[in-house]
Amino acid sequence: MATASDLTELQQRRALGPLVTKAVIPAAGLGTRFLPATKATPKEMLPVVDKPAIQYVVEEAVSAGLDDILVITGRNKRSLEDHFDRAWELEAALEAKGDTHRLARIRKSQVLADMYYVRQGDPRGLGHAVLCAANHIGSNPFAVLLGDDLIDERDPLLGRMIDVQRHTQASVVALMEVPPEQVHLYGCAAVEPTGQHDVVRVTGMVEKPDVGEAPSNLAVIGRYVLHWRVFDFLRETEPGRGGEIQLTDALQGLAQQHRTPGGGVYGVVFRGRRYDTGDRLDYLKAVVQLACERADLGPDMRTWLRGYVADMT
Repeated sequence: MATASDLTELQQRRALGPLVTKAVIPAAGLGTRFLPATKATPKEMLPVVDKPAIQYVVEEAVSAGLDDILVITGRNKRSLEDHFDRAWELEAALEAKGDTHRLARIRKSQVLADMYYVRQGDPRGLGHAVLCAANHIGSNPFAVLLGDDLIDERDPLLGRMIDVQRHTQASVVALMEVPPEQVHLYGCAAVEPTGQHDVVRVTGMVEKPDVGEAPSNLAVIGRYVLHWRVFDFLRETEPGRGGEIQLTDALQGLAQQHRTPGGGVYGVVFRGRRYDTGDRLDYLKAVVQLACERADLGPDMRTWLRGYVADMT
């Protein structure tokens, strides 16, 4: 027989929104900042220590309980699909050599999740890339993970965002405090408190504002958990600068409808470790940081780095 607490818990569960099981990873960009390395290799396949950047992103999604992952691709991105597929010849060669460690590592990438792919076609911005996922997502909440941002697995973010989305049944963005002089590099959010230390309600968003016009120093970073109504706004969003459809514009529309079903935008303020692989210097920093913190590479890497820095001074 159910107790009063059991009934309360059941009511709370019924009040929650549906489970988030799907993720979208936009990966159709040209990667021009990394030319000539990205002339024939997708930037998402550039190695961060010994795994391509996109594998870190997929593993993060899987750790948060997402098992259906759609990658938005473009021309010359076939290696993304190959990476998450079987490599029979390589597996056979490793098995014949008895290299069980490397064999297990390459097999891991092909069983992480159910992987799907769709081409964006015209490069019309992040908003358009997300809109390409509409038929796959249907009327379900879903996560969007950008490959330029790697979130340290010791500082989980996506799971917290999913929890907030299920309780609010709105859309949720990841926010991070940045120095005021860097706000022009990001979309910035105007916010108001909610009573939870790490959650705010987003009242407005500005894409790459001038320093004096930024509503806050809370920058939107590359993680979103979105209500499917975002597709309605994206279909109506006019192209902006460079002919691109901005996801920020659609979220701005949702933020203004916070009292309607599926409307509203909340932000989870992330204070953990984030690695930016979006430009060359930050990419190199990410490789060095992650290598230094690896149990197998870290001790030797840190020793070498100290000596190298000492020789440079």
